[in-house]
Amino acid sequence: MIGRLRGTLVARSSASIVIDVSGVGYEVMVTPRTQVELPGLGDEVVVHTHLQGREDGITLFGFPSEGDRDLFRVLLTASGVGPKLALGILGALPATEIRRAVSMEDVDALTVAPGVGKRSAQKLVLELKPRMENVEATVLGSTSTSSQVRQALETLGYTPAEIREIATSLDVESPVQVQIKEALRLLGRR
Repeated sequence: MIGRLRGTLVARSSASIVIDVSGVGYEVMVTPRTQVELPGLGDEVVVHTHLQGREDGITLFGFPSEGDRDLFRVLLTASGVGPKLALGILGALPATEIRRAVSMEDVDALTVAPGVGKRSAQKLVLELKPRMENVEATVLGSTSTSSQVRQALETLGYTPAEIREIATSLDVESPVQVQIKEALRLLGRR
């Protein structure tokens, strides 16, 4: 199993990167969030990987930290969650927000991820909560900034689908007011 790659970042596309390790180019599937965290082309990069083998091929998935990779593996244990959906969830929400949403049973927070509706989010919470009790979750208060932004936008009349579309464009590290202002700007362009 390939657990980590260190090499030179030689190519990137919207869904993957290529890392040259001693003359061998490894194509690694990554989230847009991971793309932003990576250095520029030609620079050294380290990604923690998960190797998925199937009848139709072998795929490497890359993450900036071991914690993200481990959370990806936990997500894969839920029924109905394949690598594409797990990667989509990690791309839509930071790992700490996913852990917080599961531990606080915040179903609405998980619906921000593409392909996750209310029912599938409820199922995810039910299946993942016992598995994540062993994983340290950072819970900062009873509501996260993402859920506060979502609630504010819903109060203003925006649908969950509209909120989902712009959610990945928001910087979850910014204060709630800044995120709401940016969300309204993005929603106003449509």
